[in-house]
Amino acid sequence: MSKKVKIILTTLSVLILLLVLVNILIGLGNQSLQVEVGERQQVIAQTLQLESLNRQLITVLVNLAFKTNDEQLKKLLAECGINLPMGTEAAPPKK
Repeated sequence: MSKKVKIILTTLSVLILLLVLVNILIGLGNQSLQVEVGERQQVIAQTLQLESLNRQLITVLVNLAFKTNDEQLKKLLAECGINLPMGTEAAPPKK
């Protein structure tokens, strides 16, 4: 084997080694991004599950505010952005 061929083969093997190392680094980066995306998906799923409970809680609070005519509770709900119905019957609030 000539010296020229040995230099070419050595250069190619170093290049391949560098590409393997870059591939490993990219794979690790992808793995950390996948973990982050998974955590965000879990938070979104939990938020969707709690939305129904939040609506029920708001409805109960609005009904209670009108049944007891509690001005403080009405004011608190209004400060939180809950639109209170004007009639005597409490309808489910819209947010």
